[in-house]
Amino acid sequence: MKTLSERIEQIQKAMDDAEYIVIGAGAGLSTAAGIDYGGKRFKENFADYIEKYDMTDMYTAGFYPFKTEEEKWGYWSKHIYLNCINMGSTTLYEKLYDLVKDRNYFVITTNVDEQFVKAGFPSEKIFATQGSYNYFQCSKACHDRLYKNTEIIKQMVDSIDEDLKISSDLIPKCPVCGEFMDTNLRKDNYFVEDEHWHMQNKAYRNFLDEAKDHKTLLLEFGIGYNTPGIIRFPFETMTFKIPQWKLARFNRSHLEVALEYHKTYRLIPPEMLEKYDVSNNFNERYIAVSEDIEKVVDELLK
Repeated sequence: MKTLSERIEQIQKAMDDAEYIVIGAGAGLSTAAGIDYGGKRFKENFADYIEKYDMTDMYTAGFYPFKTEEEKWGYWSKHIYLNCINMGSTTLYEKLYDLVKDRNYFVITTNVDEQFVKAGFPSEKIFATQGSYNYFQCSKACHDRLYKNTEIIKQMVDSIDEDLKISSDLIPKCPVCGEFMDTNLRKDNYFVEDEHWHMQNKAYRNFLDEAKDHKTLLLEFGIGYNTPGIIRFPFETMTFKIPQWKLARFNRSHLEVALEYHKTYRLIPPEMLEKYDVSNNFNERYIAVSEDIEKVVDELLK
């Protein structure tokens, strides 16, 4: 593998040459920005919840089977408040915006923390596929409207008692069917894709369609294997097929590429790509970066 300086030069040249840039972002980007769902940050903010529910981190805590709505929102209101409503824009996201703001770009992200919007990215250039912490929906998806939850989340947090429950009169219910409300997160078959979701999905597809015959750089940040079919695998596939496209993957642990080999798929580390017959010289158009994202972005901004 080339030195970091050489790879940064590759990315810079690819950016300068690119007519289109697509940013694909997963949880690893927000972690790199300081929004860590585990470790010290989790222990400092959820000590009582760890003691009562034996929670280990905010990600797995999101799947905890709370017995009552009061308990559920006792946890979730604090989770949403900490990671979205009371979380301002982070330096890393602001730097990413500075990096691309004067270029022709689009963002697709599985993150639900609104960091791109907070950092200044226009909402019409963002497709957030998995929803947002900042909105409620009917838990049974009886209609496709979303509801901003900023104020009620603050009220919930203020009402949490010593049993880690919110006040019962704050439990949100659907104004249409009367069922409980839920956060607009893709976790089951009831996820609501509202008008804005469909509009941004179309905008993203149109951007890709426009870019297919042009020099394009895919910047992929912090995407592992929780939902690789949304960004990671499509980014690889598009780069395999289109010789004018380049892919820069930022990932501390998973820089490997899925290659079809004898009718099955293998995960091939970047240093081994040259040993395989990869279509359209993919290995020359793939830039793998395991180093600190913010430090690399700082270099690109110079």
